[in-house]
Amino acid sequence: MLYVKNVPGWERVVRVAMGAGLLAASVAYFGPTPTGWGIGAMGLIAATSGLLGFCPACAMVGRRLGH
Repeated sequence: MLYVKNVPGWERVVRVAMGAGLLAASVAYFGPTPTGWGIGAMGLIAATSGLLGFCPACAMVGRRLGH
């Protein structure tokens, strides 16, 4: 694997749920507007980091999972 997971299990669940909520909100409330695209992109990034268990921003500040 090219990356080391740095997001704990409970936070992965929260990120996926939050990402799905943001994607749904972008479609339901904003549609194809710049705001809708921005919120959709944030939701996609949150859901992807939750599914992969890796967050590049957390890696940049040195966050690691405790063993």
